Amino acid sequence: MTRIQVIGIGDGGSSDLLPNSRQIIQESELLIGGERQLAFFPEYEGEKLVIKGGLKDLAERLKQEEKKTVVLASGDPLFYGIGSYLSKQVEVEIHPYLSSVQLAFSRMNESWQDAHVISVHGRSMKGLAQKIDGRKKVALLTDQENSPAAIAKYLLQFEMREYIAFVAENLGGEEERCTSMTLEEMASWEGSHLNIVILKQEQPGPSWHFGIEDREFSQRKPEKGLITKKEIRTLSLGALALKENSIVWDIGICTGSVAIEAAKIAREGAVYGIEKNEHDLVNCYENMKRFRADLTVVQGKAPERLEEFPDPDAVFIGGTAGDINGILDVCCSRLKDNGRIVLNAVTIENLAQAVDGFKQRNYETSITLAQVSRSKPILNLTRFDALNPIYIITATRKEE
Repeated sequence: MTRIQVIGIGDGGSSDLLPNSRQIIQESELLIGGERQLAFFPEYEGEKLVIKGGLKDLAERLKQEEKKTVVLASGDPLFYGIGSYLSKQVEVEIHPYLSSVQLAFSRMNESWQDAHVISVHGRSMKGLAQKIDGRKKVALLTDQENSPAAIAKYLLQFEMREYIAFVAENLGGEEERCTSMTLEEMASWEGSHLNIVILKQEQPGPSWHFGIEDREFSQRKPEKGLITKKEIRTLSLGALALKENSIVWDIGICTGSVAIEAAKIAREGAVYGIEKNEHDLVNCYENMKRFRADLTVVQGKAPERLEEFPDPDAVFIGGTAGDINGILDVCCSRLKDNGRIVLNAVTIENLAQAVDGFKQRNYETSITLAQVSRSKPILNLTRFDALNPIYIITATRKEE
């Protein structure tokens, strides 16, 4: 048997463990865990050690430890638990208990093979809207700050009223409590910090296809048109080659049309935007709520404030406000390996400046000239209205 055993345990304590797990604990010489977990074994005759500090310190201790050791972990140690980390540091044998997600769905009498699991335990809820939107079942691992009430208030900002909530507290313990409620009810929830939230879609919510119609976005009035048109937007997003976990920058975010569609694709990543015009930001914020895209948006003139963003996998440049070289300096130096920059230019002068700027920074470019016309009725006939031609420049770093 491996010297170090990692045993999952629930709120029911030692009585819920399988006989084999109880025997391993009884025969061990060192029992490690949180204070609450160690309290389940008042008659343990070996040494007890409370986990304090980071897991790195624990791993270093285990590397040197010669005693037969058991590490207690909550639920399934390999489900957002310490098992994954410890197994990469030392040789361990893992004995899982039921995970909190399994228990919560069992209390609902609901299958969970089709559920999407998200942890906001010790993490920001930023970007949660696009991760949840459209999913039928979602399990949320919470913490004291990101509580059921905080989650409900967040989701209500994006009008996600098609979901009902199920809050399961102290699962497996004597004070277990499970409650179904609306998001409005959950917004005033109070209870145990040990809980998990299940969201179930009770009715269809709004949905949008790739290439959202321009008219659906809030735009500047009465001067409409300051938006990346649908046809150009879809071509530009295709050129960015986004993945589900991409980090995306949108420079000159304006109404947010490109950033919002990018967030729908990179829903497990994050989208960051900058815009200098305050009145355009008002429309952007409105569109974010309408399309359930939780972006990080700042007001400023690029390249200022770009240092606040993490390094990107993809950058869309819809406007440069005259400082193309300053923007390219930052974007080209911080783009991750195999990343892409897509720049939209309206004039041949900007096209030439952009291509030359990329060349100077050791980037290769490909250019698409998009000349799009849309049909328009005239009496009982049809004619075409031409949109402004756009140069779509895709830049990638040259291989050394």
